[in-house]
This record gives sequence, C-alpha cells and structure tokens, in this order.
Amino acid sequence: MAKFRIATPAGASFTVAGGGYAYEMEALTPIDAEIYEVPQGSEDEFVAAAKDADALYAKGRRITKKMIDGLQRCKIISLGSVGVDSVDVDAATAKGIPVTNCPDTFIEEVADHALTLILATHRRLLVQDRMVRDGRWAEGRPMLLQFPRLRGMTLGLIAFGHVARAVAERAKPFGLHVIAYDPYIEEMAMIERGVEPVSLPELLARADIVSMHTPATESANRLVREEHFRQMKKTAIYVSTGRGPTTDEAALIKALDEGWIAGAGLDVLEQEPPGGNNPLLKMEDKVILTAHVASATARFDPARRRRVGLELSLALSGKWPMSCVNPSVLANSGLRRWQPVSMERGPNS
Repeated sequence: MAKFRIATPAGASFTVAGGGYAYEMEALTPIDAEIYEVPQGSEDEFVAAAKDADALYAKGRRITKKMIDGLQRCKIISLGSVGVDSVDVDAATAKGIPVTNCPDTFIEEVADHALTLILATHRRLLVQDRMVRDGRWAEGRPMLLQFPRLRGMTLGLIAFGHVARAVAERAKPFGLHVIAYDPYIEEMAMIERGVEPVSLPELLARADIVSMHTPATESANRLVREEHFRQMKKTAIYVSTGRGPTTDEAALIKALDEGWIAGAGLDVLEQEPPGGNNPLLKMEDKVILTAHVASATARFDPARRRRVGLELSLALSGKWPMSCVNPSVLANSGLRRWQPVSMERGPNS
C-alpha cells in the first residue's frame, strides 16, 4: 500500500471515471502517493470510503460539511478549478484543512474568451452570420449602421483580478477606455495598468460594455441585480465569463426583454446546462451563449491536473501549498513554508 492515499469522487466535470491520473501522478509518485476513486453515492457512503484518506481531490460533486467532518486524516482538499464553491470551505477551515484551487492557470484563455464575446456581441456576429445563410445579405449593413464603432467606447470591469487585468490589457489596442470596480483591490493596482477606478454606480452609468469577473463567493451572489441593469445604458452590452450565480439571471432576462440593455454575451449561467425553457435560449438576436468553455484549450486539462498533483504533493510532504483559499489554517497546520526556485533565475540571482 502507498504511503499516502488520496480519495477522489469518481467522474468529474472534464474527464470520465477511471480516465487515469497520469498528470497528477507526476508530482505524487515521488512521494509514494496513490489516488483512488470513491463511487458516486450518498454522503454517508462517501465518508465510509474516504474517511481514512490522507487528502481529498475534490471534483465531480459537491463536498459538503458532513463529508468534510467525516474525514479523519485529511491534510488537504485540492480543486482543479478557479472556483471553490463546490467545497464547503468554512467546514474545511473549522477542521484546519487547507483548500487549494488553480487561480492562475487559465487566465489567458478566459481573457481571450471574454474579449471574443465582447467583440462578437458588439458586432452582432451571430445575427450577421444568420442573415447571410438565410439569404438576407442586404440587411447586414443597415443593421450595423445603428451602432457606434468600438474605438472610444468604455469597458467596465466588475472585479479586477487576474482575468479582468488580462482583459484590460487586450482591450487597450482596440481603443477602449477601461474602468473598473473592485472594493478589494487598491486603486493604484488599476491606475498602474491604465485603468480608471470607479464606484459600481459610476461604472454602470458610464460603461458601454460591462464585463463581469467576480468569483462565486457568498458576498458576490447575484451581485448584479435588477437595480443595476436599470442603471446601465440602453445601448450597453453585458458580458460574463466568471460564474453564473454572480448575476441575477431573471433580472438579466427582464433587462434584455424590456430593452434596458442591448445585448449579452454569456459563458456562464445560473443553471448549467440550462433548462430547455430558459428564455435566453430564444434570444438569438440579443444574446450569444457558450457552454462554460472559456478556459478550454488543449493546455487546460494537463495544466490544471499537474497543479492539483503539485498542491497535494506539497501538503503531504509537510509544505505549504501554493494557492490556499483559507490561509488562516496554515499557521496551525504543521506545514512549513517553502520558497519555489524560479525557472528563469537561479536561487542566488
């Protein structure tokens, strides 16, 4: 038997049960660790199978307080995603278990996708495509003559984390003026990047394009609601590549249906996949939808899985993980700090 055993729910959002863990094992094999799958079942069945695990690789299902409380030896819970809303982080914190995510693995991909949605929504790309296919060639130009050019417009970023900063960088060559609202980020972090810090009401009133980047935290649940859509320009478009629950979807649908805003580009929804009766599915003239795929490239799966393996290996080796979302637990965890050596600079550079 291996020195360390890591439990993981069978199946996942991106892979299939029994699909193998070669990327994770690159960091885990040297410390004599193994990953074993826990079949889908009840919370009690999960606890019975995972209670003696040294670590938990969280994927494929919600990890509840009852499940976490049943873990008797667990030193770390690791996720291969940016969001951590599938794990009861408070319960893990109460048990002194670090929870890790992958906050900086997919930044470029998501920023690219956000800008794609901005450009495609602004230029009504899908509507234009459909006009050509339906033999309505002559309608294309008159439609776009209604809208101003992109250069000179104002892009408003709600939250200013890694992805939003990458979007701001991409937006500048298009001539967009970028403003941002984030009460948790110092204004100088925005100003140094040529981004104007503003309040949320000011952002909503001024922005021609509002791009939502808030993570799915309790305080950000339905952060943008009906009152906010009413403050936006009637010509504005709303783009979201973060998490669906940060937007009040019913309010967004109402805003689109009643013309408070002009359009939306959405990679995330409150319910995924959406039910067949979701009105957004029928708003082809105003809404572009993608299937929560902003981070997906050939690099995606290997990168996030290698990161999970590294985080698990660090904690099981008695070292602090790289990306702990509940860092208060580390002080009493018995894990020790470590200093990674840059691949570009030697330790004495």
